[in-house]
Amino acid sequence: MSHQFTEAELEAYLDEALSAEEMAKVETLLRSESDLTDRLRAIHGRRDAGVHSLGEIWRRHRVSCPTREQLGSYLLQILEGEEQEYIEFHLQEINCRYCNANLDDLRLRKQEIEAETQNRRRRYFQSSAGFFDNQG
Repeated sequence: MSHQFTEAELEAYLDEALSAEEMAKVETLLRSESDLTDRLRAIHGRRDAGVHSLGEIWRRHRVSCPTREQLGSYLLQILEGEEQEYIEFHLQEINCRYCNANLDDLRLRKQEIEAETQNRRRRYFQSSAGFFDNQG
């Protein structure tokens, strides 16, 4: 066996909570290592039977993940110190794929809104330019 995954790593794999590189490693090894497939099958069976560890429940329900509203506030940099620091840690150090995807979506939406606002302002200016008297 080329890599021994921990139980927690395999649970994270099932929750799609590993990094893309680690997910790819597991998927590659699943093709050739039947004992890894058996371990994943056992974890999945235990979950179906309703036997969950506290850590597994925590990860599955994303208890440590900030809400989308908190991520939006983080993006706008309007959070207080500790909350801003926690979200930064969660995104950068923990590298939560779920929250990073949410943040990317919020960034994209923010850019779309800013572009719409600029376009609307330009149209307002163009439509009202003839109404201003330059004499004074």
